[in-house]
Amino acid sequence: MNLGHKALLFIAAACVLAGIPTAGQRRESAVAAVTNVSEEDLLAQPPGANWTSYNGDYSGRRYSSLREINAANVAQLRASWVFHPGNSQRIEATPVVVRGIMYITSANDAFALDARTGRMLWHYQRPVSSGLLDDAAGHKSRGVAVWRNSVYMETDDAHLLCLDARSGGLRWDVAYAEKAQHYGATSAPLVVNGAVIVGTSGGDSGVRGFVAAYDAVTGKLKWRLWTIPGPGEFGSSSWPGDSYLHGGATTWMPGTYDPELNTLFWTTSNAAPDFVGDSRPGDDLYTACVLAIEPDTGKLKWYFQFTPHDLYDYDANETPVLVDVHEKGTVRRLLVQANRNGFLYVLDRSSGKFLRATPFVEKLNWATDIDASGRPITSGRIPSKEGTYICPGIDGATNWFSPSYNPDTGLFYVMALESCSVLFASPKPFTRGETYYATGAKRPADEHAQKILLAFSLPDGKLVWRYPQIGRGDSWGGTLTTAGGLVFFGDDAGSLEAVDAATGHALWHFHTGQTFYASPMSYAVDGVQYVAVAAESEVFSFSLPH
Repeated sequence: MNLGHKALLFIAAACVLAGIPTAGQRRESAVAAVTNVSEEDLLAQPPGANWTSYNGDYSGRRYSSLREINAANVAQLRASWVFHPGNSQRIEATPVVVRGIMYITSANDAFALDARTGRMLWHYQRPVSSGLLDDAAGHKSRGVAVWRNSVYMETDDAHLLCLDARSGGLRWDVAYAEKAQHYGATSAPLVVNGAVIVGTSGGDSGVRGFVAAYDAVTGKLKWRLWTIPGPGEFGSSSWPGDSYLHGGATTWMPGTYDPELNTLFWTTSNAAPDFVGDSRPGDDLYTACVLAIEPDTGKLKWYFQFTPHDLYDYDANETPVLVDVHEKGTVRRLLVQANRNGFLYVLDRSSGKFLRATPFVEKLNWATDIDASGRPITSGRIPSKEGTYICPGIDGATNWFSPSYNPDTGLFYVMALESCSVLFASPKPFTRGETYYATGAKRPADEHAQKILLAFSLPDGKLVWRYPQIGRGDSWGGTLTTAGGLVFFGDDAGSLEAVDAATGHALWHFHTGQTFYASPMSYAVDGVQYVAVAAESEVFSFSLPH
């Protein structure tokens, strides 16, 4: 029998009057029963059944304590389900999972799924925005943050949304940057101490970067830290006139957090214009930096700049991974970052003191070394009107796709790119409504780009193994490591792969036929471990036969 819409409404109303829950109410009730994210959930480290934030936990290690899937049985891994949001050809989000409910974004839409089956529980819809520049115009979204019974996401035009985790209903909507000034957003937020921390994209669109915190309940602004100093502030000498208003240093990836130090670590993008530095003499603070921030006030504790006076588009937005290493009976609190400029940095995260930097790619000619203070010794190669061959190239030696660290092996894993570009420089004034690149880059016709998965020993900074990729060097898949002794990653040939975490020996792959623009994660429901990843327009979830 095919009932009409009015008949269905009548039945639903009768159910309500009789006290019988409708299907929608039962679904919302089921979600409500498992959706309540506590501070303890967010502080749990390492993640296990739940994956409560973009990187799994505050440390950025992307290390899962789950071990049901291991080197002995990973060859049996099979696709459990596939979800197609239908509104994006380039999903860059990492799913968040709490007690069997998965939250995922695609463009400006958010979805709640049954993490066991991929069945959609609710869908929040919002049109994509017009009139955006650069990355924001691609409507990229890297996921959500969760806290209590709320889900938080950033939109392409830099709005922070608070959704009801039980139904997907909109609770509040805060515009935290001006679309008319060509700000945008591509990041996942991060919830720390009851505040939602957000950043912006637009470093190549002529904006002034910042990090901001909003009350997770009310949406009211708690603090804003500008990442380019204004006139008279420390570091402002690099920004004559009104150049500070257009200097970049955007904050387009989520940071990490140390609860014991109560310190937030957030990274910043390149300086603008990209390839010409005449309008911004000096070091150009706080571009290409990691910032240590007091999360309750927004006060800057310390900073470290990886690429002073950046002329190469070497954003420092790669994940600042927090690692504890035992040395001579003491614990060293380290911050580790594989930077886009080709060096693997190790800092003391308590003080920001530079400890060491190691080249992790062979194609590196913009600098010859890093001095004892952490400052690069440059080679003199800079972009020119005729074009200059510079390595790493425009995409960097690595980029925003996620590294990981496994405390069992002591190894840090990063997907590296061996590639160079010809960079061109041609001064131009800032023009509202146009990108602020001062020309750009091209890949030489005979350039062979290659992705390589690398494993570094952090105590000594030595390369332990390398796993070269087959492909064109244009994938953007990151890594995940687990207590099962595995590293999962999106490879350069459209496959999700698993290798032995200690040796790099290949163990399993699943060919999706799509390019990866996201990093994998792992979760468990009813004792069953899953590995999930987005590949172009789909979200895949894998498990062992059960």
